[in-house]
Amino acid sequence: MRGSTVLPGTPCEAPREGSPPMHRLEVPMPNTMPFAIGTFDTIGPMSRADFPHRHTFYEIVHVTAGTGAHVVDLTRAELAPPHLGVIAPGQVHHWERLRGLDGTVVLFTEDFLIDHPGDRDLLRRVAARPWATLGQAAHEETARILGELAAEHHRRADGFDSVLRALLHVLVVRAARATDPAAAGAGGDGGSAGGSHPASAGRAGAVAEEFVRLLARAEPALWSVGDCAGHLGVTPGYLTEAVKAATGRTAGQLLRAARTHEAKRLLVRTELSVRQIADRTGFGDPAYFCRFFRRETGLSPGDFRRGADIHHDPRVPSIDRPGAPA
Repeated sequence: MRGSTVLPGTPCEAPREGSPPMHRLEVPMPNTMPFAIGTFDTIGPMSRADFPHRHTFYEIVHVTAGTGAHVVDLTRAELAPPHLGVIAPGQVHHWERLRGLDGTVVLFTEDFLIDHPGDRDLLRRVAARPWATLGQAAHEETARILGELAAEHHRRADGFDSVLRALLHVLVVRAARATDPAAAGAGGDGGSAGGSHPASAGRAGAVAEEFVRLLARAEPALWSVGDCAGHLGVTPGYLTEAVKAATGRTAGQLLRAARTHEAKRLLVRTELSVRQIADRTGFGDPAYFCRFFRRETGLSPGDFRRGADIHHDPRVPSIDRPGAPA
């Protein structure tokens, strides 16, 4: 996730009108590791923002106290701590009616996973599941690992960056186990459930993995297999074969699912018109978009928006307004 960290005070580009704002991870100086850990108070108010927004980074949250609700994409959950959850780059989330929120927040970009690339797959799997309510033993174990992460990050002794990556790997695997015991694999090595990680298949697997990450970013210029293939420097045929071998699904199937999911996000989280959402998801013809959406979901965009059980407030200010720090 290159370019996802910025120096404090760096102006951000304003998001397209009506889109959820994008939050990037600040670093104190050039070449600083893209990692941060702290409480909701020390990380800052954006860690408990009450308006829908996206991240360019991963966020692992250990909620130890508080009431209210957390909303991520199309799922809303009442808080009943202790919780452990993951928010992946590109997901839209916010908090509601918070009182007494406490816990630990870990922020990092994909660049920080260099020692354990399989963790990317685990993190996205965990982010797609409901947040886990931890039992006492898992809660204490999570708090212990987070305490070690915070202490190591604060001390910055020799080799602390490799220790942080190792501890983070343990935390990711434990988070996967908390949400689905099968997800961490029999060996608990951070591989994906039900098979080897795409990276294990060489170049084709790496291409498939990068394709999945492109879809998660929901970039308007990459809403076709051909566009994604060109961005990755391969032919559409090679991309299709690589994705099918790595995931068991075709590139077209994954692309349709990603476009549908992004359309749902925009219908629920914004006041954009159906025509605007069609444009944001790569459809030049709103009528064709409506037919596509109905075929994929069984509902028209309007019916889906009216039936959505998650409310939002489009009046909240953007955190990426021109001239504002990222």
